[in-house]
Amino acid sequence: MGGDGSDDETTTTASDTSSGTGDGDATTEEAETTTEEQLNFQNGELNFNTSPAVAQEKLEAQYQPIQEYLNSEFDVPAKLQLANNYSAVIQALGAGTSDVAETGPFSAALGVKAEKAEIVLQRKGYGTWEYKSLVIASNDVDVSNLDEMKTYIENNDDVTVAFADRLSASGCLFPLYDLKQAGIEIGNLPESGGSEASFNPNFSSHTAAYETLKNGQADFAGVGGFVPGLQDDFEDNATIIKEHDGLPRAPIVVSPELSDAEKSAIVDAFTSAPQKIYHGKDGEEGTDDDLWFNGVREISVEEYQPVIDAANELGLGADYFK
Repeated sequence: MGGDGSDDETTTTASDTSSGTGDGDATTEEAETTTEEQLNFQNGELNFNTSPAVAQEKLEAQYQPIQEYLNSEFDVPAKLQLANNYSAVIQALGAGTSDVAETGPFSAALGVKAEKAEIVLQRKGYGTWEYKSLVIASNDVDVSNLDEMKTYIENNDDVTVAFADRLSASGCLFPLYDLKQAGIEIGNLPESGGSEASFNPNFSSHTAAYETLKNGQADFAGVGGFVPGLQDDFEDNATIIKEHDGLPRAPIVVSPELSDAEKSAIVDAFTSAPQKIYHGKDGEEGTDDDLWFNGVREISVEEYQPVIDAANELGLGADYFK
């Protein structure tokens, strides 16, 4: 596995053991059969599921090298599947129609709670294994912290808070968690429509949430920590009023239906992969089809405990995917 030639060491043929006994040959045949069965995956192919983080045409170009690499690592074909949303990724893993997937910390944590996914790898992006969540305020509301945000909501009608996807850790889960900790009524968000919250929620994407605030259609927003760096005019329109640091970057997860050998084989393949798998279809680093991450490391679900704790605080469990 992992391009280190270890596949060649898994069996010994009869021609290599001319002095061997019949029992030795039987053992070799049994080992070969066992290996084939263990790495057959669930449908005779390795299904890799990706979340719709970017437009489909970009996603295909970005992940093509990973698909080609996995094809070269296993005796079964690797198939790339594009999911409609985070929930679909976890459902596919639990149903056995997907073997391995990339997803966000929040959806992965809920997938673990629902026993539909297992976290095995973490991705490194922008030079770190961690990132942050932000709550930002429009400069028009003149609010500088969550306590002032609470007072502003109490004293004004029809306050709107924009968020990213409902299953985004940095753009939804942690902003809602921080609002609740500050005593702001969030009702049953993110599961409900927000009728019990003390504000009007609006869900879209990270950049769309910022644009909603910028255009005067939201007073506050929850976004990932990368958003200010993507906006040339951020300081002209918004103020960061809460930072939640130390969030573990997004994981790669596997189906709990896989055997231990299959899970280990997937981990070995990714941790031993060449750097070029992150450079996109054109094979060149620093171009538009590069992946946002450029490395992985083996990790356990314990590293995502802060995400799980936040989900527990918001009352989000296995039924969130029903």
